[in-house]
Amino acid sequence: MSESNENKVLRKGWTTGACATAAATSAYHALINGDFVDPVTIHLPKGHTPAFALNRQGYEGASAWASVIKDAGDDPDITHGAEIRVTVTLLPAGSGLRFKNGVGVGLVTKPGLPLAVGEPAINPVPRQMITDNLNKVQAAPDVEVCVSVTNGEALAQKTMNPRLGILGGLSILGTTGIVVPYSCSAWIHSIHRGIDVAKAMGLPHVAACTGSTSEKTVRALYPLEDSALIDMGDFAGGVLKYLRKHPIEKLTLCGGFAKFCKLAQGEMDLHSSRSRIDLEQMAKWMGEAGGDAALCERVLQANTALEVIELAQANDIALGDLVARRTKEVARAVVSGHCEVEVVLINRKGDIVGHAS
Repeated sequence: MSESNENKVLRKGWTTGACATAAATSAYHALINGDFVDPVTIHLPKGHTPAFALNRQGYEGASAWASVIKDAGDDPDITHGAEIRVTVTLLPAGSGLRFKNGVGVGLVTKPGLPLAVGEPAINPVPRQMITDNLNKVQAAPDVEVCVSVTNGEALAQKTMNPRLGILGGLSILGTTGIVVPYSCSAWIHSIHRGIDVAKAMGLPHVAACTGSTSEKTVRALYPLEDSALIDMGDFAGGVLKYLRKHPIEKLTLCGGFAKFCKLAQGEMDLHSSRSRIDLEQMAKWMGEAGGDAALCERVLQANTALEVIELAQANDIALGDLVARRTKEVARAVVSGHCEVEVVLINRKGDIVGHAS
């Protein structure tokens, strides 16, 4: 009998930082020793030593370049299948190791990120990984390392990079070199960096939204600039837990009624595959909001949260406001009261169905 999807062991993958490290290591080896290592084995921060096959390689004057195709395993990573290309160029003795962004890799233009304004968007851990692995080929390299991502600028439009002020392409990311399937660490990383940028810019009010419809609703409520808008997706915990240690003055949470019912239940991951709406709890809330026993029973028989909120509205029951208050209580508990919290609930059309200010 075939293994069910639920019991399937998900395959891990490699970060853009690990792929760039592999390509850089092979290219540097070609400059020093005259041949590209293929496959090339690298050392990751936690002791893993994976091997990467090269996709392409070549020489250009005092430079050598190599590329690796990113394999994100079973994670739905936007950069899965992308070509990570690194060109290593010899520099005069004493120059040290310099990093440069090539085509498809962004440039930092706003403060608050772990890199200074004007720096290529190659994060600190991938920089260290590249440095450590080049040193294993030959110590104290005097080289320029230029990282490119084929089609990276187009891919970056599907990420938070433009809003973070990372322009021209993707970021080279990774803290361990390994992509854990469905951890969505890159998304949570973007959430954290978005908060950092907003704080560095002195913005007192940030809105975390579950999607484009909720963001449109917030824009209609407040004249917030792009850097104050966080695309949190399903990762409410990624926002709230980070704000506990990095507070701001005011947070507006805006999202769909169904997702925020789960947040009101205490769930921090709002994805449909990782948390469920508790209809018994919703029936209790309907009663607290003024619904009679018959209406509460209908909640227990409901198929969706949409059906529940429509029942409430049809009977003039302010269930949305009650769920918003419960959501606010959970959020304030997680952030430990370190910032003012507002909650806005919407339906699929973007109409506000609940509010707690």
